[in-house]
Amino acid sequence: MDHHAVPKPRLTVVTLGADDMRASIAFYEAIGFDRRMKDTGDEVAFFDTGASVLALYAWASLAAEAAQRDLPRPSAFRGVTLAWNCVSRDEVDAVMAHAAAKGATLLKPAQATDYGGYAGYFADPSGHVWEAVVAPGIDVQDDGRVTIPHRGPE
Repeated sequence: MDHHAVPKPRLTVVTLGADDMRASIAFYEAIGFDRRMKDTGDEVAFFDTGASVLALYAWASLAAEAAQRDLPRPSAFRGVTLAWNCVSRDEVDAVMAHAAAKGATLLKPAQATDYGGYAGYFADPSGHVWEAVVAPGIDVQDDGRVTIPHRGPE
């Protein structure tokens, strides 16, 4: 690689701090994510998401690695959501019901959005917020990857 070339940015892994690794691992397996490299036990968990990797790591350990204070933990919104893009309103409703049945906390029922989509929100066992959404102009491929046009809907 040319040492003067600007590296191409990419998001490859999202790591979530987990309050209870076993409960979080069980939750993500229960909602259908495929765990990989299971020999890491309860220390760290990696899940295939189709386009990138979702990782779980003990919250206190993750804070220490990132040179951040572990406490006090945020009780308000953390300014981050994860999205599960869907192909239809029916799929959004199915994702919300499935997540709730597997232990998610429902935060906001799925409903029409002001941008012409349909979305609901739930939280995982450690309070990480997920959006289940169908959005105009964002297509979900058969392999689960999303395609986003260069320009928005006209």
